Amino acid sequence: MTQEKQDSQDEGRASGLSGGAAGEAAPRVARSAWKAVVVVALLAAVGLAIALKSDGGGSEERPVEYGPSAGGLPRLIEIGSVTCIPCRMMKPILDELRRDYAGRLRVDFIDVQVDPGAAMKYGIRVIPTQVFLDANGNELFRHEGFFPKEEILAKWKELGIDLSAAPKDETPQDPQPESKGTL
Repeated sequence: MTQEKQDSQDEGRASGLSGGAAGEAAPRVARSAWKAVVVVALLAAVGLAIALKSDGGGSEERPVEYGPSAGGLPRLIEIGSVTCIPCRMMKPILDELRRDYAGRLRVDFIDVQVDPGAAMKYGIRVIPTQVFLDANGNELFRHEGFFPKEEILAKWKELGIDLSAAPKDETPQDPQPESKGTL
């Protein structure tokens, strides 16, 4: 036996293979690695296609038409659910805003379990979502998640809407605000 053949057999035994199998193992491993790469790439492509389809085909937000508020008041709409814990934490804040700023701010709540189409209509990804509208119904800002009262009031001020002004006498807030669901 030549020294070269002996070295090849020794390498094969060291790797757990016998004879000429050591030379055949490398191409098999390379083929398996390529198959794994192709499978992972296909799974990633399918996942991306599903995500884009469920997102409406892209990240471009569609404008929502809210329409002017009754009485020409700025409006805060919360889209949430009575079963959502952060939404339930928002209830006393919305009630306070409704009471303390009557005639200056309209506060509405839409329950996505009562009105399932609202989430899609308003482009809601997370509940609760608070949507800030001017008196003409133009969206000024939106926030996702719990939003403390002080931060809501600061945001209105930042947006240039003065809620500290005297209430509009001719247009008091409806005793029953627009609500789909009860919170």
